[in-house]
Amino acid sequence: MKLIRRAFGLNGNALAGLVLAGALLAAAAPAGYAQMGAPAAAPAKVHFVRTDALDLATILPAPPQPGSLAAEADLDAVLQAQEWRTPQEVDWAKRIEKIRSLAEYTDVVGAWFSDENLPATLALLKAVDADSKAGVDAGKKLFNRPRPFVGDPLVKPCVEPLDEPSYPSGHATRFFLEAGVFAEILPGKRDALFGRAQKMAWGRVQGGVHYPTDLVGGRILAAAILAELKESPSFGAALEKARAEVAAFSAGGN
Repeated sequence: MKLIRRAFGLNGNALAGLVLAGALLAAAAPAGYAQMGAPAAAPAKVHFVRTDALDLATILPAPPQPGSLAAEADLDAVLQAQEWRTPQEVDWAKRIEKIRSLAEYTDVVGAWFSDENLPATLALLKAVDADSKAGVDAGKKLFNRPRPFVGDPLVKPCVEPLDEPSYPSGHATRFFLEAGVFAEILPGKRDALFGRAQKMAWGRVQGGVHYPTDLVGGRILAAAILAELKESPSFGAALEKARAEVAAFSAGGN
């Protein structure tokens, strides 16, 4: 699993890890999982698109079948990340657990990229995140994959052990979706934004609450949601407002 460490660790070559995890997904059988009894989500306001109306059974590949070689490799990656976990990585996993701010991207975009400076951009972020949750919840209900710490007691999370299915990762979906939206506003920062999203997503594996293939599912779902958003006139209007806000603030020498 040293390849996974190199791929998703602080050395930045995260794309290779996504390719590896994607290979595990491709090797998995499409059968489902035993019911976990996840509570039904309350209806939420739709801002731009109904993400739970997406054909998730077609969009998302099934995660590795329990007991398969691919599932064992997925678990091995979680246990290896746990074994190598440093205090700094524990702090990182806890830090990205509750992120809901533009400030998390200041090291990529600049110190001026903040909630206070960019209220329209923050509003867009919150609306997109809210819409994406319905799709994530629908995907979790469809595949109903147990969390790593449920599947193996050797997994010891260092963050909140959520009582909901694991696949696709909601955090990874949100991180990659935010990166895609921000890349529409700041195309020159695209690679850095997605690199940041990969690092944040890997923190969920380091935290012991997701498998690598959960992150792959999140990235696939994020891409599908972004494609739907681009077809929404209301999203387009909000995106243009955010672009104008960012451009105006940048033009002021910030």
